[in-house]
Amino acid sequence: MHISQRQLFFSHVAQTSPEPLALEIEKAEGVYLFGADGKRYLDFISGISVSNVGHRHPKVLEAIHDQLNKHMHVMVYGEFIQSPQVKLADAISKTLPGNLDSIYFVNSGTEATEGAIKLIKRATGRKKIIAFKNSYHGSTNGALSLMSDEYFSSAYLPLLPNIEFLNPNDESELSKIDHETAGVFVELIRGEAGAVALENSFVSKLKAQCEKAGALLVVDEIQSGFGRTGKFWACEHYDLIPDVILMAKGMGGGMPIGAFAAKQSLMKELSHNPVLGHITTFGGHPVSCMASLATLQVVNEVLASDKIQAFEIIIRAELTHPKLKSIQGKGLLLSGELNSKEENFAFIKNCIQDGLITDWFLFADHRFRIAPPLTITEEELRDALSIIKSNLDKL
Repeated sequence: MHISQRQLFFSHVAQTSPEPLALEIEKAEGVYLFGADGKRYLDFISGISVSNVGHRHPKVLEAIHDQLNKHMHVMVYGEFIQSPQVKLADAISKTLPGNLDSIYFVNSGTEATEGAIKLIKRATGRKKIIAFKNSYHGSTNGALSLMSDEYFSSAYLPLLPNIEFLNPNDESELSKIDHETAGVFVELIRGEAGAVALENSFVSKLKAQCEKAGALLVVDEIQSGFGRTGKFWACEHYDLIPDVILMAKGMGGGMPIGAFAAKQSLMKELSHNPVLGHITTFGGHPVSCMASLATLQVVNEVLASDKIQAFEIIIRAELTHPKLKSIQGKGLLLSGELNSKEENFAFIKNCIQDGLITDWFLFADHRFRIAPPLTITEEELRDALSIIKSNLDKL
């Protein structure tokens, strides 16, 4: 008896929700995904901000193939000098603000969060950590501790102690960042809150309060980094130099990789007392590093063209519709606001049926994602907007 892929998926692949999308994808190219039935979908979410340079970008594929002919894993991270890690770390350091010049490679965004939690505790000798309500920094036990929504965390208690949550843009709460605070984790554009950007004045005062208290400021650029907002890092919109930057998702061109960056004198805290203060086997995998280096180069080319800002203007101009209450975000990290979760889910379902993939946000289920690959053409963008407008008409 023949067992279909769909049956095997539901029988043997661990599920993360009762009703997964379950689109059976056989191929991806550029901004498109292709189903097993041959149907074409325009990926308007970039695999949740992962495919910043689209799917199977030629330069990324070339870099992967070249590295495969040399070596893959040879030793746990940080022991051998490996050209892919060295080249990528050097290239990333040239994009970072201020004196952030040391990169610790990991496999994902949540691992970057875990590493940064350890780093700020080790460096300051303090235990208290501040995070913001309706932010998302990952799903492992430590990263989950930085999530305010108890719906997602209460089943896994106890989490890390000494975590406090502040309201975004509420300057009256910044005094809670005090001399007991090891550090503050912040998304400048809160991805899972609906791509909502913090106010510039608030970010400025947040940085000043961290400096006053001697607390380290950790900026999570896991979704917003690598060109997603129209600048390489979202902190450039705020003229902000954090103490630590987290990155992942869009940095790998579709390959798994993450990192956290800090100045070298800070990062060295993880090298002694104890030795191997942080360690990872597959972090900085050579193939992923070379894919990331190629991705970085492509992103810089896209940023030099100013197309992301131009496309944001087109999106905001075209999506003026009585059913659309607002558009939030920066660059190509945007969201559209509808009246309710029910209306949004029906809209998303209809868009997918019409060949456009969008989805909702963990903490804003009445909003849909507008986050296509940065390499999308104007023609492809307008095709996507046409599908969105036709489905807004149906609401």
